[in-house]
This record gives sequence, structure tokens and C-alpha cells, in this order.
Amino acid sequence: MTNFSFSLVSQRMARLLLPLLLTCGAANAADTQKGRQLYLTYCANCHGETGRSKMAGTPNFDRGEGMLRSDASLLASIRAGRNANPAFQGILKDREILDVIAYLRTLH
Repeated sequence: MTNFSFSLVSQRMARLLLPLLLTCGAANAADTQKGRQLYLTYCANCHGETGRSKMAGTPNFDRGEGMLRSDASLLASIRAGRNANPAFQGILKDREILDVIAYLRTLH
């Protein structure tokens, strides 16, 4: 009976963890070219075309400012917005935001 209950718990854990693992892998497969286009459309006015900020208080992505955070943390911040940075939830899909994050990581 112990082996059966352990097997059942393992199956339940696998079902819970599988979507998380797939999501983590998807972040690694982001499209940097698409991210660049989205960045130029939605972000470059304030953060600069090359990642060098144009506004006081915005990070310089060309120097890696703000990029030491995980993709999940950056995704949450971009979704929610902060200060002068608008919330992009409902404007960009999570996949698109992850593409932008992948592009930003190529700048420094």
C-alpha cells in the first residue's frame, strides 16, 4: 500500500509541476527578433532604441540595469507597470513580454 500511495502522490506532483516546467522552457525559447520589434514599438520612446534611457528614472538596459531579475519577476513588473511605466497586461500577451525580455538581455 505504501508503494501505491507514493506512486499516486508522484503522479499528482508531476501533473502540478509539468505546466511550470513547460513555462520555464518557453521563456528560454523566446523570439528576440519579435521582441526587438515590440520593444521599438512600445518601449523605445522612454528606454531608448538601444536601451539607453531617454527619461530620468528609467533603467539603462544597455548597461544591464534592472536585468538581474528573473524573467518571471520582470514579466510581473511589466504586466503591472510602475510609476511612469504603463501596465502592459491586456496590451501585450505574456509570450510577447517574454520576447521583449529576451531581446533586452541581448543589449548588454
